[in-house]
Amino acid sequence: MIITNENSDTLAWEKMDNLLPAIVQDALSGKVLMQGYMDQDALAKTLESGKVTFFSRSKQRLWMKGEVSGNTLDLVSVACDCDSDSLLVLANPNGPTCHTGVESCWFEGSTPAFTFLADLERVLASRKTADPKSSYTASLYNKGIKRIAQKVGEEGVETALAATVHDKEELKNEAADLLYHLTVLLQASDMSLNDALSVLQERHK
Repeated sequence: MIITNENSDTLAWEKMDNLLPAIVQDALSGKVLMQGYMDQDALAKTLESGKVTFFSRSKQRLWMKGEVSGNTLDLVSVACDCDSDSLLVLANPNGPTCHTGVESCWFEGSTPAFTFLADLERVLASRKTADPKSSYTASLYNKGIKRIAQKVGEEGVETALAATVHDKEELKNEAADLLYHLTVLLQASDMSLNDALSVLQERHK
């Protein structure tokens, strides 16, 4: 269930001594970033401000993530589990989430390979305003959508050709090039892979 200020009183606050565990997940990549605890005031503050806020058990007060470091978490949504006693928070991070300065508090664990696509998108987006001489990606943006679209077409043909001759190693490499150039094209068009994925999700219904 998606949580709003209107239905937050239905959560199992008394069962959990007024503190619900809140897992924060990157809304773009799906990576698990951190865990905190929310009381009713922290949840209300999160929903009202759009900035993820917890109840700090050590400070015994509300604590907005990033209030000192600036590495805040922009709220996308809050949902509860089937027992209404834990929260899943989707957010867009502004900088590293872990206090050690890395992306996730689970930095020693492995992550699914697909999450790299979100990392790639963020890197490619950052190249939009970069000096064309600084990177291949920046030079592509500088050449414009027509040239980027041409590269997508070229990589698409090369991917198909690799498949037709059953060259799996070449197919793997060409598919990687195709994904890269397609992501650049979407970014140049002020779109993202999520826009394409949402179409696939809608078709799947």
